[in-house]
Amino acid sequence: MMARIWTTVVLVATLVFAAEHVRAQEQRVPLRIVITEGVIEPMPIALPTFSVGNPGDRELASRITAVIVDDLTGTGLFRRISPDAYLSSDTGADSRIRFADWRAINAQALIAGSVVTANDVIEVNFRLFDVFAESEFGKGVRFTSDVGSWRRVAHKIADSIYQRITGELPYFDSQVAFISESGAKGNRIKQLAIMDYDGANARALTDGTDIVLAPRFSPDGGLLIYTSYETGTPSVYLLNLRTGARQAVLQNPDMAFAPRFFPDGGKVVLSLTIDGNTDIFEVELGSRKVRRLTSSAAIDTAPSVSPDGNWIAFESDRSRRQQIYIMRARDGEPRRISFGEGRYGTPVWSPTGDYIAFTKQYRGRFHIGVMRADGSDERILTASFLDEGPTWSPNGRNLMFFREEPGELGGPSIYSVDVYGRNLRRINTPQFGSDPSWSPIRR
Repeated sequence: MMARIWTTVVLVATLVFAAEHVRAQEQRVPLRIVITEGVIEPMPIALPTFSVGNPGDRELASRITAVIVDDLTGTGLFRRISPDAYLSSDTGADSRIRFADWRAINAQALIAGSVVTANDVIEVNFRLFDVFAESEFGKGVRFTSDVGSWRRVAHKIADSIYQRITGELPYFDSQVAFISESGAKGNRIKQLAIMDYDGANARALTDGTDIVLAPRFSPDGGLLIYTSYETGTPSVYLLNLRTGARQAVLQNPDMAFAPRFFPDGGKVVLSLTIDGNTDIFEVELGSRKVRRLTSSAAIDTAPSVSPDGNWIAFESDRSRRQQIYIMRARDGEPRRISFGEGRYGTPVWSPTGDYIAFTKQYRGRFHIGVMRADGSDERILTASFLDEGPTWSPNGRNLMFFREEPGELGGPSIYSVDVYGRNLRRINTPQFGSDPSWSPIRR
């Protein structure tokens, strides 16, 4: 694995950025960012517009560069130095780098790239440099694709840069399923929709005839499972994103809702209401065999399976107030893990398995928070009139959720925030957006 990064900026109680920065300049050793809690000072990077093979590619190169910049700076970990300050112009992927020019403007990393198109095929090359060590960070990388996929190429480049510098898994080349909402507040049209993680390329997957809720991706990203009121009562459906084929998971249930996949993709966990009582059930998708997981007079719902498939988190009012419980996926006894003030719901296991995200209602405000799987280390990330529905980025570094604005004209919007409550950002969607679900990294 390549070296991790070039600036240590860790908020634990002291800021060590300045000392590391001076040491690196004096000794020309690689700097490194260790992301443990909250990053205070973004790393200054130089990212000139990618060079082109012919003048007709300039606009495309500018767009690709802009997406890479947005991806990296949107993390809050990087700051692009203004191109007006650049002293060098020989920054193509094959250029010889004059490191002194980049040190003079305090650039710690330099990304140099080129774009060439021919016969509707795009080739993008890039190289990543440690300015103070005067060395290249790994080998140059080449991406080839059809021109229409230029945004994905840009996201993949940004992912590669992010992973090399931080040592963490990437997340830019991913998608988000959500509910696109339009119309009057009391009579909203709700459509299943999908978009790139940054809000680009949004498109509807259903026509809005029926109310749809809570889409969730399969582990391979090829399927969506969601709740629909097509029959008049909530039922769970599977949608194949490659073929468009759709099918009901269960035939004629009383009420079925809040579905999520097991990590193997062959089973789902959901809530079923039978004879007026709501419990958690497991359904094998191949055989449609159903197995009850909880049996309580309480309302047990919003299940989420741990990444290893061994545990299920869910919300229940069995303690007279909505709280979060976990249990073994195979014949486990539920154990309460939320003990703070307020009501807890919508638990979602992180991709790394160490944290559970949740929604918390306390003193008239809604919050998105995280806690460890044993209930310790609770951390509140957001607060508003109504924040709900957290979903994890593929690398577990960020969360998306939706925020409802009050008033007759208010509606839901999708936001992202990192796991330390920093870098809160609104995701642009064509209409109101709710119930986000972050996909795995695309292949």
